[in-house]
Amino acid sequence: MGPGGLPALLGLACCLLLLGGSRGLGSRGTTRWPWEEEQGPMAEGEPWSGARYEAVKKHLGAVGALSKQYWQYLTCKVWQEGCEEEQEEASSPSPGWGLPLVGQDYLEILSAWYCRFGGCCQSGDCKVVNNITGLAADLNGQLHGQHLAKEVVIQAVQGFLQTPQPEKALVLSFHGWSGTGKNFVARMVASHLYWDGMKSECVRLFISLFHFPHRMYVDSYKAQLKNQISETVQRCKQPLFIFDEAEKLHFGLLDAIKPFMAHYDSKSKVDYGRSIFLFLSNLGGNTINEVALDFWRAGRAREEISMELLEQRLRLELQEPAENGYAHSHLLEENLIDFFVPFLPLEYHHVKLCARDAFLARGLPYTEAALDEVARMMVFVPKEEKLFSAQGCKSVSQRINYFLP
Repeated sequence: MGPGGLPALLGLACCLLLLGGSRGLGSRGTTRWPWEEEQGPMAEGEPWSGARYEAVKKHLGAVGALSKQYWQYLTCKVWQEGCEEEQEEASSPSPGWGLPLVGQDYLEILSAWYCRFGGCCQSGDCKVVNNITGLAADLNGQLHGQHLAKEVVIQAVQGFLQTPQPEKALVLSFHGWSGTGKNFVARMVASHLYWDGMKSECVRLFISLFHFPHRMYVDSYKAQLKNQISETVQRCKQPLFIFDEAEKLHFGLLDAIKPFMAHYDSKSKVDYGRSIFLFLSNLGGNTINEVALDFWRAGRAREEISMELLEQRLRLELQEPAENGYAHSHLLEENLIDFFVPFLPLEYHHVKLCARDAFLARGLPYTEAALDEVARMMVFVPKEEKLFSAQGCKSVSQRINYFLP
């Protein structure tokens, strides 16, 4: 859409936003229009008086004046044409509603909206969308066999985003076998919190063996990592940091980023409290699988597995002296990880659902026989029960290639 087509659209958007957004709740929970504050609420079917008509006219005039100011604001910001002539007019007060009182919030909304399409952002802030409703819908529809992960991720992220001043960054640690959905959920979080998803300048992905392959360079990695996190936080008010293969991170790297996850110090010049950290690890996978197998053998549904049971066992395993950064870092000792999120092993019918999703993602038709065939290609363990997919749903999308003409 060119510059000439936007004024009418923005004016209409302003009118709708101002008329809809300015309605408040009365003492009984009923909606009230701005002019009702002056004239009192109308009874149903009551004729409009001259005073009420003038009040409505005044407020509609304010909408039009504000719409003009919004357009002037955006044209100056984006095209910078005629700003000097319009600056004095735009700064004059509007009738009814003053711009500082009501209009500024809508200027920010419209500016963010335009920037997403016009590319005028100087930082990633205006591309933060925080679509929790979409995140919940996609997790419920596309993440199979993970009732605990769905619940914890949705509640933790939603609660964090709704907190006006978080005391610390949100830190989630995902645990489970490969292919159970850890990467899938991390990328889904990014795609629903940011307009550009994983490509957003507010999202940083670190893969242990790719970004930090040599232990002899840990000190150099620590400096680089701290600089990258600091720069991202300064550029974005709500950054997301994803650490894949977290169990292979040197404990020195985990301790180096510890201050960014700790409780916010009000004396600090930079607020890290709006940051989100996701750690993805295969650690604890065997413990999680043992619990799931015990429930199956006892004839209990996997949905009965509780967070309390698995989180306690995960903490114990991660604290055992072993070759993993968690055990040697101070993250556990100082309780900086808010939730240990368990990803359960996937069963045969979960693999079939993943295969169905893979067919649908490509727009391909499928049959139950085809889904069964894909599932049968996977390796299932333990040897006796053959209950859990050893690869989870990993490689399912590649296996449907066998069914293509």
